[in-house]
Amino acid sequence: MAKDYYAVLGIDKTASPEAVKKAYRKLAVKYHPDKNPGDKAAEERFKEITEAYAVLSDADKRRQYDQFGEAGFHQRFSQEDIFRNVDLNDIFREFGFGGDELFSQLFGGRGGAFRGGGFGGGRSRTVRGQDLLLRLNIPFRQAILGGERQLDLARHGHAEPIKVRIPPGVESGQKLRVAGKGAPSPAGGSPGDLLLEIEVGSDPVFSRDGNDLGVTVDVPFSAACLGSSVEVPTLEGSRRVKLRAGTQCGSRIRLKGFGVPERHGGAGDLYAIIAVRVPEKLTAEQEKLLEKLRDTGL
Repeated sequence: MAKDYYAVLGIDKTASPEAVKKAYRKLAVKYHPDKNPGDKAAEERFKEITEAYAVLSDADKRRQYDQFGEAGFHQRFSQEDIFRNVDLNDIFREFGFGGDELFSQLFGGRGGAFRGGGFGGGRSRTVRGQDLLLRLNIPFRQAILGGERQLDLARHGHAEPIKVRIPPGVESGQKLRVAGKGAPSPAGGSPGDLLLEIEVGSDPVFSRDGNDLGVTVDVPFSAACLGSSVEVPTLEGSRRVKLRAGTQCGSRIRLKGFGVPERHGGAGDLYAIIAVRVPEKLTAEQEKLLEKLRDTGL
């Protein structure tokens, strides 16, 4: 089930970092395992609010959560990524709760991810398998539009086919998570996850800047001077746009909504960058005409 981290902490999306921390402190006191021994529901609620705090208290994680939503965020961040570098000891100690020991139980294993089990002393915890990290190269246009990729992952001595959904708008350096396809647990616990670090290839036509795309459009000198209409390539074909008279080389024409798809619908923009084409060879007639234009000061 999708989690709305803001709803989990009872705050709105404009909440300041101080408000995020205040909301977490209030809920942590109420549901902390030391105050609710043996209460599994309180323990799960405590894990939930702690996960929400780990994301919303980190500026970069919060930005990506806001941009991609719960589903897209968890394709980019494993649970290990979410809890990496999260330190709750100061908050716990402030209320006289367990610090290092509880933190170790809560984030048991490398990198700070939940590894299952309870919070009470002496209760056993299963050990989750390690996450595996692989690099996945995807074409530029698939990164923009999304799609599916099939991988052959070597597991248990044979190649296992795995389908991976590529969300629209993914960028180089982001990670997609495939749950349960990492290393097996050494002690009967759940397997780790497969993390795919994205590497986006270049495109011969388009460039990208955030959610906007750019494309260079060559136009004849006469069209730039007199105005005309030109064909602009888009990801879904081409579109004819008007070129005003006196268009300068390097001018940008905005095609709204023809860029990278966004999570809440719509898309970024496409910018046609005008390059005035100078011919390498002229016919005799063209040369005479240009000489006349030169004599007029053009």
